[in-house]
Amino acid sequence: MPTQVAYLGPEGTYAEKAALTLTELEKIDNPEFVPCVGLRSVVEHVATERCDAAVVPIENSVEGGVSGSLDALWSNPKLFIRRAIILPIRHCLLGCGSITEISEVLSHPQALAQCSEWLNLNLPNALQLPTNSTAEAVRMVAGSKFRAAIASKSERNLEKLSKLAYPINDVIGNRTRFVLLQREEVHQESDISSVAFSLHSNSPGALLKALECIAKLGLNMSRIESRPSKRELGEYIFFVDVEISGDNQKLQREMLNDLHPFCEHLVHFGSYPNTLIDI
Repeated sequence: MPTQVAYLGPEGTYAEKAALTLTELEKIDNPEFVPCVGLRSVVEHVATERCDAAVVPIENSVEGGVSGSLDALWSNPKLFIRRAIILPIRHCLLGCGSITEISEVLSHPQALAQCSEWLNLNLPNALQLPTNSTAEAVRMVAGSKFRAAIASKSERNLEKLSKLAYPINDVIGNRTRFVLLQREEVHQESDISSVAFSLHSNSPGALLKALECIAKLGLNMSRIESRPSKRELGEYIFFVDVEISGDNQKLQREMLNDLHPFCEHLVHFGSYPNTLIDI
């Protein structure tokens, strides 16, 4: 039986590259990739057992956390992160005509934001149009002389369009972290432990008390991010990554036990290896 892996489609996206890489690293036999429309749909495909696993972007070094993925994870607390990779993002301007003819630039909103300075400098009059994915932008631009797409310089994309400019991302070290999600927790050698929590009340020192549970164990937070709870203004959910070496189950249990009294809801997404990919 194939292992079905959901990802943000269509084919040709950075998410597809991440899905291929993650399944190779995890030595998943006979993977079958299922492109989905929207990050929430990707996560729900594994949560509702329509797929065996899912791959989503969790944060970008330029734009920060990917809100769609974080919100979907909080809504599905029984999912676990099995592995993460950090993928370099090098954007390319692709089109069928000359760069001087371009009046519209299409891409995923994150890609447009990551190239905003370049676009303002080189195509200041071009209309920026968001799409569901970089691959969708490539499809919509094909055959047009006045449209261009921002996407990866992949062989698949270069079969359809010509390279007009590369690289065009504003930050050379632009990277995105993607995670592989499954329904079962795997105990393994790890680099990161990820949790999310909401507090009992929005009161002075409430967040500090929760974070002191992590600090007193000598653990370093590599990321902390807040998202609105969507229940009322001023109420937040906090996503925290903690650096943890090896398979230290005892230390993780201590952290979770100490955090629990301060949290209204506490979700542990597991501990997992985090790998930097150089492509």
